[in-house]
Amino acid sequence: MFVFKTMTSALIHGNEEMTIGEAHDLMREKNIRHLPITDAAGKLVGIVSDRDLRSALPSSLHEKDSSSWQDSHDKAAAIMQTPITTLMTKNPVCVYPFDTFQDVLLLMQRHRVGALPVVDENRFLQGIVSGGDMINAFIDVMGIKQPGTLLCVLAPDQQGQMKKLVDVISAEGISTGSILVARGLKDDSKKAFFPYLLTNNVARVKQKLVETGFQLLEPVQWYLDQLPKKV
Repeated sequence: MFVFKTMTSALIHGNEEMTIGEAHDLMREKNIRHLPITDAAGKLVGIVSDRDLRSALPSSLHEKDSSSWQDSHDKAAAIMQTPITTLMTKNPVCVYPFDTFQDVLLLMQRHRVGALPVVDENRFLQGIVSGGDMINAFIDVMGIKQPGTLLCVLAPDQQGQMKKLVDVISAEGISTGSILVARGLKDDSKKAFFPYLLTNNVARVKQKLVETGFQLLEPVQWYLDQLPKKV
């Protein structure tokens, strides 16, 4: 799946002339957590997050009848008039419309960010892709919007096991929404497949899988088995 299929393109963005207060008000009004900042031509120059804003402003926990609260209020008012360019992350990490779902996930993890601006080859802003967009894309890729059943199937860590699994499922006339594979298990001679079957009638296919030589576990039991044992 490509970024242009996932990103938010009806985009709200700020400009270099904004103050921190204007950016704060716009983000609150539009209920957004990330605000790309562009220059007059529409090229991306930075991004500001709600976390940036919170870190810039004094704490609101001071007693309202204390001098410290007045000091905090005065500081906040001054900060609100500061140009957004002093707070924004300049030249942020970004992605392109034809980057993939996997590219975005890896960049988000590596840079510990919750959203990435989407630009063209000249850095003109095209959209933004957020963690929420990634969750929605993952749901679509997994096919889990449709009713179905998740199985956990253990198999030897050998080539050909995926085809063998799919052949058994297909022979029963069952469609598959997705299949995830987990390696690096405690038992390194095995791997776990997690097929999401688009049916709730799975008794027969489970029997066929066992007869074919696969081992079945409840997905939750598999997860618990992978947890470190308490000493």
